[in-house]
Amino acid sequence: MKPLAPICLVILLVFPQLAPADPKAADPFKALELIRPSRAQAAKEFTVPTPDGKSLKLADYKGKVVFLNFWATWCPPCREEMPAMERLYRRYKEKGLVVVALSVDAEGAPVVIPFVKEHHFSFPLGLDPKMAVAEKYGVRALPSSFLIDRKGQLAALALGPRQWDEKPAHSLIELLLK
Repeated sequence: MKPLAPICLVILLVFPQLAPADPKAADPFKALELIRPSRAQAAKEFTVPTPDGKSLKLADYKGKVVFLNFWATWCPPCREEMPAMERLYRRYKEKGLVVVALSVDAEGAPVVIPFVKEHHFSFPLGLDPKMAVAEKYGVRALPSSFLIDRKGQLAALALGPRQWDEKPAHSLIELLLK
């Protein structure tokens, strides 16, 4: 009797759709290694200044899916993930996603403005130089991202950078936008 393994391999190479599905692919929360709250929890309200001297309030984005990111110009992983956040924002902003990035740079606007201009980021930015909002959210690492659903509830948390412009992130945002 011949072993079936080579035949199965040939079948899977010719018909890849017959391969068992990756469980992570079906669950974008797992694929992105996100932390989900164990119970419903409302996002904490905040108001912060923007680099141009206006103010940014979480309440201004009620009814939208909010991607809240804490970052700093001196943080290499933050710098690494921000272009992907921009692409995600541009792809879904018309459908109800808003990316809000709060800089915890102690120097504030003087370091944030040139960085944002250099990279052409278009999502809303706020300044949290004393880390008051970061503390409210329990931020202990940069970058930290919080996904807030349309009802204002925390849906997930990412500690560290992610590939926000790949399929799992698109699936996650599409799920939250429903």
